[in-house]
Amino acid sequence: MSNTTPSLRPTWRKGEPLFQLQHTDTGSSARAGRITTDHGTIETPIFMPVGTLGTVKGLHTHEILDEVKAQIILGNTYHLYLRPGLEVLEAAGGLHKFNGFHKPMLTDSGGFQVFSLTGIRKLSENGCEFRSHVDGSKHLFTPENVMDIERIIGADIMMAFDECPPGTADFGYARKSLDLTHRWLDRCIKRFSATEDKYGHHQALFPIVQGCVYPELRRESAQFMAERDAEGYAIGGLAVGEPAEKMYEMIEIVNEILPTDRPRYLMGVGTPMNILEGIERGVDMFDCVMPTRNGRNGQIFTWNGIINFRNAKWAKDFSPVDPLGTAHCDHAYTKAYLHHLFKCKELLALQIASIHNLAFYLELVRVAREHILANDFAEWKRSILPQLAHRL
Repeated sequence: MSNTTPSLRPTWRKGEPLFQLQHTDTGSSARAGRITTDHGTIETPIFMPVGTLGTVKGLHTHEILDEVKAQIILGNTYHLYLRPGLEVLEAAGGLHKFNGFHKPMLTDSGGFQVFSLTGIRKLSENGCEFRSHVDGSKHLFTPENVMDIERIIGADIMMAFDECPPGTADFGYARKSLDLTHRWLDRCIKRFSATEDKYGHHQALFPIVQGCVYPELRRESAQFMAERDAEGYAIGGLAVGEPAEKMYEMIEIVNEILPTDRPRYLMGVGTPMNILEGIERGVDMFDCVMPTRNGRNGQIFTWNGIINFRNAKWAKDFSPVDPLGTAHCDHAYTKAYLHHLFKCKELLALQIASIHNLAFYLELVRVAREHILANDFAEWKRSILPQLAHRL
């Protein structure tokens, strides 16, 4: 590694490293590990519920902890920066104290949200100028101020500021975008290393591997990131319009290069099937709005398959929502009752569906971890996938 290459190693926590790899499945690249933060430990593989505005939509903290059994949640830098704003968050002592969730939290960089603001953002070497979707006011995100924003939010794990190109981007655009992301990363590292952990707990910075669907760009980016010696790494720019098989190919390419002793976070993915495919390829961390967003629209994921509770076929089905599941709400309510709530547009339907889907996702990764430790993950995954994908 060149002496001029920025490294994050000097910011590592004293004592126990952030990540400990405990076991790798003998039949695949699936891994079981443990992430240690000052707000608690996380057993991997793990799914992180998305708390965009400081809340997992419609859920109380005790439901996230006791029914969903979340070990870590995700906050959105772009949205929290706009509302409630940094002044409020800093005065509160950070997001943990503001929303009362005292387990680990991760923040994305806001890059995906900013770059999705087509028509109201302007990209430059310095950063990205954008207009707020709330009131139209003008703002600028740079690698430096995004590090400052994430420090103030108080996340245990922070993401570097990057550009997320669409999955259909041509090679020329992907090349320029990747170069910019790499230059921005070194600026992120410089700013991060020049600032202190906030609120008395350790904060880690994860670079984000980009490169769209081009193998040579993904390899280059993974190598570039690995040389920065970070406490963990994210894989971004996938599940943004490219075929699923391309996504899996890019994960394999990247994970062949990223260090095995650091956690790997696949951003914004996905279905239960996507998650198991990602785990098989060596991914440790996932997040996605699908469990809550789809749940609010009547789609429920179960061990027997996928249910659309807006369909009339469930009107007289008095069996539990998911007889094979262990979440409390699976056995407290029947399919007929949930169909009734959705048909009547009762708010309780959205809450039950969100709790159920998140609890299912967390149960899915817990069971996956058990099979990794038992060395039969690959066999179990092959047997369960058709069942999970089945539409009831």
